[in-house]
Amino acid sequence: MTRRQPARRSRRKQQDDIQFALVAVIAAGVVALVVAVVHWLLLHWWLLLAAAVLSVLAGIMWWRRRAERMRWEQARARALRYGLAQLDALSHRQFEFAVRDLMRRDGCTDAIQVGGQGDLGADVKATDPLGRRWVIQCKHRRGGERGAAVGTPELQVLNGTGRPVHRADVVVMLTNGRITQPGRDFARQQRLHLVDRQLLGAWASQGRPLWELLPALPVPRGPSSLS
Repeated sequence: MTRRQPARRSRRKQQDDIQFALVAVIAAGVVALVVAVVHWLLLHWWLLLAAAVLSVLAGIMWWRRRAERMRWEQARARALRYGLAQLDALSHRQFEFAVRDLMRRDGCTDAIQVGGQGDLGADVKATDPLGRRWVIQCKHRRGGERGAAVGTPELQVLNGTGRPVHRADVVVMLTNGRITQPGRDFARQQRLHLVDRQLLGAWASQGRPLWELLPALPVPRGPSSLS
């Protein structure tokens, strides 16, 4: 046992020395490479200047194109209009995206479509320029006014999730069809906002923000950083 330990220590020391030598060689090579690159750059400083100028020009061009694209998208959004016939012809999912685009047109830049399985009554979410959070449930009817009317059961579902789950300030049921009178009574009692076919047509075609068309909205939270 006493003879084997020195031999093992000797082999371990040799391995450590080899590893140290390899690290030293690699470090020296890296340093030499850095020195060579710096020396070359000092001799060819004009290449650095040219690269910097090209980078600045490319950045300016990218920024201008981005600004032009944003201005074009904003102009297109402001001009967005839908007729009721167009909305009737959409699928349910397309209808949700159309409502999202209309909210963006009105200044809700964070408006998103969230409808789908497990949406808990929210198809579109948005924050208006005054800081209020909106949750909109969309009920699309292929037949428009001839389709099934939105009634109290659908509104009860929305009422159960709009504020408690989604933390909305403004909870909206929106349809291109009809809303039953009992449903309207329930919505009034629960402070839900209704957008029926007539109001939807005015909103989509005239370009006025939805909050200018709905009565008794909650007090604004304050200007939104997202809108």
